Amino acid sequence: MIDTLYEWIWWDRFWLPVNLTWADLEDRDGRVYAKASDLYVTLPCAIAFLLVRYLFERLIATPLAASVGIREKARLRVADNPILELYYLSHSRNPGQAGIDGLSKKSGWCVRQVERWFRKRRNQDRPGVLKKFREASWRFVFYLLALIGGVVSLYDKEWFYDTREVWNGFPKQNMLDSQYWYYILEMSFYGSLLFRVTFDVKRKDFKEQIIHHLATLTLLSFSWCVNYIRIGTLVMLIHDASDVLLESAKLFNYAKWETTCNSLFVVFAIVFMVTRLIIFPFWLIHCTWVYPTLQYPPFFGYYFFNVMLVVLLFLHIFWAYLILRMVNKFLFGKMTRDERSDDEEDGEESSLTEEEKEEGSYCYTNGNGSGLGTKESNSGCFRHLSLSENVCPSKTVY
Repeated sequence: MIDTLYEWIWWDRFWLPVNLTWADLEDRDGRVYAKASDLYVTLPCAIAFLLVRYLFERLIATPLAASVGIREKARLRVADNPILELYYLSHSRNPGQAGIDGLSKKSGWCVRQVERWFRKRRNQDRPGVLKKFREASWRFVFYLLALIGGVVSLYDKEWFYDTREVWNGFPKQNMLDSQYWYYILEMSFYGSLLFRVTFDVKRKDFKEQIIHHLATLTLLSFSWCVNYIRIGTLVMLIHDASDVLLESAKLFNYAKWETTCNSLFVVFAIVFMVTRLIIFPFWLIHCTWVYPTLQYPPFFGYYFFNVMLVVLLFLHIFWAYLILRMVNKFLFGKMTRDERSDDEEDGEESSLTEEEKEEGSYCYTNGNGSGLGTKESNSGCFRHLSLSENVCPSKTVY
């Protein structure tokens, strides 16, 4: 059963053009071809990347952050409440009004206290600037080295200047050492990002990032197995070109070098639009969609590869939308953050008007629920307004 499934998955007609078999891609006559078994090395390499990243962030990125004034800030922990903590961890980080009301009755706290506890609890879990700086530093270094390595390995190749050459002699194209390491290192890096995805900074485009990593790994794996290596290296190169600028802009943003950050962001936006929305669809996708059919009739692998490229293109369009929103704020307003980032919620400390300080507000709780009231109009258990965790002001500005 397993052998039958294996043979069906790797059926020649799925992945290779007509009249070609896997036997045609076996090493012979001095030619070396990519093999699926070569990809096994990406797993230990991905783990090695995690180790190198750990050392880099602590030995290089952290001192670098300190040199520009970035340090880990101590955050006040929320009041211990097992009922709310259990709900936060097992149900929802941001409960609706019905959930808030139910938790208010269970915990004996008023609605405002519960809302404030969840707001502070979410802020407590949000990553600090130091963590963001270290993550951006690591990605910047990798993308910069990958970009340099990609240019060095491709600048003297015919297909770098003429995409028709990508398919010259396909699929019997000899694999070069530079192509091997370019692929292995890129795939290992994206694999390490997937391993770290639950620990890295989560942004608003978290799901899109997961889709991007999976689509990238799928594309690279497929292109490796069927010897689409030439086009694969071009796709990786245009992605690295804009990524290195994005990560460098983040670094200067975290360091509060606004002028440098804004300048880099403008350059990044231009490079992104040119590489991801012009070169990628009109050169590379055109290259994979049109030129192969001049040599072979379309086959499943042809459609599969192009569909995955289109998935990446849609993600590029989504990110281009976010970039244009940031450009709009940059030109016509004030751009203060990455459009994908989550802001810390207000409410770490309550700000009160002088009138509220003089009059005072009270939070009361009775056996039937909780609510707000004043000393004169309500009976039961009252707590005077203060800035402590167990306070529920009636007109607090959050």
